[in-house]
Amino acid sequence: MNGRRLVLAAAVLWGTTGSAQALGPEAATPVTTGALRLVVGAAGLVAVAAFSGTLRRLRNAPLFPLALTALGVAAYQPAFFAGVERAGVAVGTVVAIGSAPVLAGLLAKVAERERLGRRWFVSTALAIAGTVAVVGSPEGADPFGVAAALGAGAAYALYALGAKRVVAVVGATAAMAGGFGLGSILLVPFLWNADLSWVTTGAGAAMVGWLGLVTVTASYLLFGSGLVTTPLSVTGTLSLAEPATATLLGVAALGERPGFVTWAGVAMILVGLGILARPATPP
Repeated sequence: MNGRRLVLAAAVLWGTTGSAQALGPEAATPVTTGALRLVVGAAGLVAVAAFSGTLRRLRNAPLFPLALTALGVAAYQPAFFAGVERAGVAVGTVVAIGSAPVLAGLLAKVAERERLGRRWFVSTALAIAGTVAVVGSPEGADPFGVAAALGAGAAYALYALGAKRVVAVVGATAAMAGGFGLGSILLVPFLWNADLSWVTTGAGAAMVGWLGLVTVTASYLLFGSGLVTTPLSVTGTLSLAEPATATLLGVAALGERPGFVTWAGVAMILVGLGILARPATPP
C-alpha cells in the first residue's frame, strides 16, 4: 500500500483517542491515561516485534534518534490528554495535530534537509486554515489546554524526526517497539502512587485496551511502515486526519454540534490531506 495512505490510516485511528478518553471513567487523569496507553501499546508493539523476529534489530539502532523517539512519545501522552481534557476533544486535538505539520516541516528542513515543495505548502496551508476554523474563537479556548496541546504537537514533531531515522536503519516494527518501549519506561514512575482502581471497571478496561492496542499498537505499525517511503514534512500534514476524525466522532459519539465554520474547516483539512495523499508519481 502507498506509504501516504498508511500514515493516513494511522491518523484516523489516532482520531478516536479523545473520544475514547471522554467516554471513559471520570477518575482517569490525563497523566495516568497517557501512561497506561503507552505501557499497553508498547507491550503490544514489543510482542509483535518479538514474534516477527525483528526485535533483535534494535541492537543496530542509532542511539540519539531512538532517544528522541522515546522522549517525543513520552512527552506527547500527558500533554495531549491534558489538552483534550481542558480545551475539549475537538479543540485539543486540532491544536495538537494542527501545530505538528509546521513544526515537522521545519524540523525536516533543518535536520533532514528536505525540500518543502509547492504541494506541501498548499496542502499544509489548507489544513492549517481548516484547523483554525475548527478551533474557532480563541477566547473560547482554555489557555492551559491550548498550551498543553501545542506541547503535544511539538512532541509529535520530535518523535517523527527521531522515528524516521530509526526506521531507516532497523525497520518499522523494531523502531516502533524500541521507541514506544523506552517511552513507556519514562512514564511508569507516574503510575506508582496513582489511583488505578478505575482500570478494573468495564469502561476503564475497554478504554485502556482501545487506547493501547488500537491507537498505539495497530496505528503505529501502520505509521512506521508509512514512514519508510513518506517524507517527514508530508507525514505531519497527513496527520491532520486526526482532528477531522475527532470532530466527526464528537458529533456521533459525544453529541457535539459543530457549526458551519467547523464543518468548513474539516472540509479544508480533508482537501489538504487529499492533495498530499496522492502518490508523488503515477503508479
